Amino acid sequence: MGQEEEDRESAAVAVAEEEEEEEETKNDRKEEASSLRKHSLIMEISSKLIHGDLNSKIEAARDIRKLVRKTCSSYSSSSSPSPSPSSFSGKTRSKLGAAGVIQPLVLMLVSPNPDAREAALLALLNLAVRDERNKVKIVTAGAVPPLVDLLRFQNGSLRELATAAILTLSAAASNKPTIAASGAAPLLVQILSSGSVQGRVDAVTALHNLSTCKENSFPLIDARAVPPLINLLKECRKKYSKFAEKATALLEILSNSEEGRVAISNSDGGILALVETVEDGSLVSTEHAVGALLSLCQSCRDKYRELILNEGAIPGLLRLTVEGTPEAQERARTLLDLLRDTPDEKRLTSSVLEKIVYDIAARVDGADKAAETAKRLLQDMVQRSMEHSMSNIQLRAASCTPSNISSS
Repeated sequence: MGQEEEDRESAAVAVAEEEEEEEETKNDRKEEASSLRKHSLIMEISSKLIHGDLNSKIEAARDIRKLVRKTCSSYSSSSSPSPSPSSFSGKTRSKLGAAGVIQPLVLMLVSPNPDAREAALLALLNLAVRDERNKVKIVTAGAVPPLVDLLRFQNGSLRELATAAILTLSAAASNKPTIAASGAAPLLVQILSSGSVQGRVDAVTALHNLSTCKENSFPLIDARAVPPLINLLKECRKKYSKFAEKATALLEILSNSEEGRVAISNSDGGILALVETVEDGSLVSTEHAVGALLSLCQSCRDKYRELILNEGAIPGLLRLTVEGTPEAQERARTLLDLLRDTPDEKRLTSSVLEKIVYDIAARVDGADKAAETAKRLLQDMVQRSMEHSMSNIQLRAASCTPSNISSS
């Protein structure tokens, strides 16, 4: 390459670099101008909410929703690969929260004007999503009592928005004790039966969030929650879904009380729904489902053992001893021990049991290794059965006094 060609190439590179720098400068100026406009709009919204009349407050609340959504969508359509749209909308939420809009929005929740309540609810929801600090600010500002009042409304739209708000706010750990103590849970249980599909999904998720609150010194929900939860689990086609995981987690909690166990067994298809979840659920939902069944059987084997066996639980439990989480495997083995401890005429014949175990082993390890896996599973079951029988013998021996022995 000659000197002249090199000079032309160098000049072309320099021109390209200058154009790139100019473009970056233009983009920086645009971004700075956009930031200033946004700051000005946030201050205007804050001023309307704090000092304006009711119509101005409603308009400002609606502007919050528009601003958060516009920020996200505008950066979604941008050709710039970074940063992510959520980071820009997150900054907008933080700036709005810092501008003092939360307190006046919370006050609007008790307005007699339904438009004001709806606008405030939507604005608070948009401020709380993906913003832990705003979630805490909203609860600290006193939003929970008016939200609980809105859960009692017959107005479906307002009640569903309040349910969504409780769900979103309950995702913050520090908010859970306040919401759990507010009386929201029984109202959420009512929504499980009478709400829309989305309302019921939100109610289950909110109850699940609250059930993980370690500060709860009282049962969050009672046996009245069992029938709607069972119905929702039966209607859930995907037993491995996140929704099924939350529903079975709540049912496992309820199975720890006698009232809950009775409600599960009395619900039409209640035990079957749990058995089907053991068969088709995710690792999480199967663990909860087998936990609920185990709780039933451990509380009164004579009452619940036949009910569980009649729903065909054995194949799913055997598979779970191989494929489940360590906790699910242990629960399944314990439940199988309880289910096998039946009168001889009602036990599974050895040939039927071997076939079930072989079929499961074939699905897990393939036909070429099925025989070896099935043999190992059966040996484990026999060993555990022997250990269980020996434990019972030792317990009976320990309970016998010398006078009992001599008199017999």
